[in-house]
Amino acid sequence: MRTLTALALGALMLGAVACGGPYPQSTLDPAADFGSHIDELFRWIFWFAVGVFVVVESLLLFVVVRYRARPGAPEPERVHGNTLLEIGWTLVPAVILILIAAPTMQTIFRTDGTPPEGALEVDVIGHQWWWEYNYPELGITTANELHVPQGRPVSLRLTSRDVIHSFWAPRLGGKRDVIAGRTNRISFTADSAGVFLGQCAEFCGESHAKMGLRVFVDDSVTFTQWVAGQRAAPPSADTLPDLARRGWEAFRLIRDPASNSCIACHTVQGVSGGVLGPNLTHMGSRSTVAAGALPNTAEGLARWLRDPPAEKPGSKMPRIGLTEDEIAALVAYLQLLR
Repeated sequence: MRTLTALALGALMLGAVACGGPYPQSTLDPAADFGSHIDELFRWIFWFAVGVFVVVESLLLFVVVRYRARPGAPEPERVHGNTLLEIGWTLVPAVILILIAAPTMQTIFRTDGTPPEGALEVDVIGHQWWWEYNYPELGITTANELHVPQGRPVSLRLTSRDVIHSFWAPRLGGKRDVIAGRTNRISFTADSAGVFLGQCAEFCGESHAKMGLRVFVDDSVTFTQWVAGQRAAPPSADTLPDLARRGWEAFRLIRDPASNSCIACHTVQGVSGGVLGPNLTHMGSRSTVAAGALPNTAEGLARWLRDPPAEKPGSKMPRIGLTEDEIAALVAYLQLLR
């Protein structure tokens, strides 16, 4: 009895913990039509399953009580088959499967990724371990933080530059695999403004767990302002404060070997560079560094520049041996890129 009591109390405590929150990546609080379609299907199947459970368990308890062994009762009569029962327990599961399959197929077709008319197209490219976003219609390239307008359909075209990834922002919609050489789609219309967290949902290497993403759903005014800001040219070198100017020079510095330099992998508009890493033209406007691994603060940027592989194991960005003065200058420069 003590063991059973302890187990019951433990189960109660675990249940209470499970009901806590908040859970920013919960699928049970959808904020877009795609997520709502999945939530409706889940709730239909859940309550249908509850009904089946209640019927089956009620019949089971009735049989257990009604036909239990009693003192002095004769041995029960043996039954060899019952045609009606056998037909019943074949047809009933078939009907249950049909009732589940019909709304499931309907939801699959409603969420197949076909872009609605007037949808904003965004090319999403998965990398180890960050996300690239290109807006062909707007002429914008950014990374890790996806901005979309509230109330307007959005169509994401997903592909990969390396291994298989999986794009998943749970409150907005379902997962889609991101595969090199293939284009998959997600289409949704966000109905609530806010910031919605997501994650790569396919194991893709050492820092898979640190391949986060953020979807910013902006109202029309905020989205227009964001677009204008992303289209604006970064400050020119001759307008930079002294420390940031030294950071601009450090960014352009070709080290030995040449691959160990910022400009070998990153681009800032107006400064030629590589395309292996995220576009840094408006780095200062982002809220995080390294796909959510660190906050985009002076301290977070310094930690990342000092030793990227220590923050994200296996990082394609090497430790290039920056001096503390160079790190401080680069931080000042990158924070001005808004």
